[in-house]
Amino acid sequence: MTQDWQDYPAQQHTISGTVKVLADLLSPQLGNRRDLLVYLPRSYAASDQHYPVLYMHDGQNLFDAYTSFAGEWQVDETMQQLERDGIEWIVVGIPNAGEDRLAEYSPFPDPKHGSGRGDLYLDFVVDTVKARIDADFRTLPGRDHTGIMGSSLGGLISLYGFFSRPDVFGFAGAMSPAFWYGGRAIFPYILKQSYVPGKIYLDAGTAEVSRRFSRWLPKHIGQPVCADARRMYNILRRLGYQECAELRYIEEAGALHNEAAWARRLPAALRFLLV
Repeated sequence: MTQDWQDYPAQQHTISGTVKVLADLLSPQLGNRRDLLVYLPRSYAASDQHYPVLYMHDGQNLFDAYTSFAGEWQVDETMQQLERDGIEWIVVGIPNAGEDRLAEYSPFPDPKHGSGRGDLYLDFVVDTVKARIDADFRTLPGRDHTGIMGSSLGGLISLYGFFSRPDVFGFAGAMSPAFWYGGRAIFPYILKQSYVPGKIYLDAGTAEVSRRFSRWLPKHIGQPVCADARRMYNILRRLGYQECAELRYIEEAGALHNEAAWARRLPAALRFLLV
């Protein structure tokens, strides 16, 4: 690990365990900068072990309530729980780029929000972020030990990334995926794909979406989140993904489109994906 990586500040923050920060990383692909956050298993400092890696979007919402949009996912606390059962992974949090989030998390143009830059964002994740992580930490860099995960538009780009970069990602997690974005172009895209070995996790809440998102999400989006997720689940089954072994879909009654719901479902999602 180079000296560029600093300990996450503890004061006024809710970090549990070891989280490192790389400040102001340049994305040549996107022409912007952002910090990187890396959660390290408790055994990392005392061993020479190499670890699998999970890349997660909306990094400012994963570990710290202080920096989060509306509460944290509690990824650090969840990983510490999983470590008690021998599930040890490095987790990389990639913060979103603020107003550029919509463009970066979708590979498809949207009539209202403009052209998607999702392919460039994935190039950034693979060629800049992953390259740096593999260089600076003891990782298992192959696809079988590399995953991608996010919620809402982060779920959309995660599933797309699993199929568009099968050389890199061996599994994907899509929580409350915004499959409606870009005129639901993700559906014809997936229908054209072939089976790619790996694991896929999908979920949705029946009460999505909370009112605070109504400014930029269609008012009727709550029911379609579940309907779209079910539709994608059925498509993936037709592609050959076997329920329980390779594919899991969870529908949580009464759950909203927020960090609290994703934190609640995260332990079971990670137990499926990381084992």
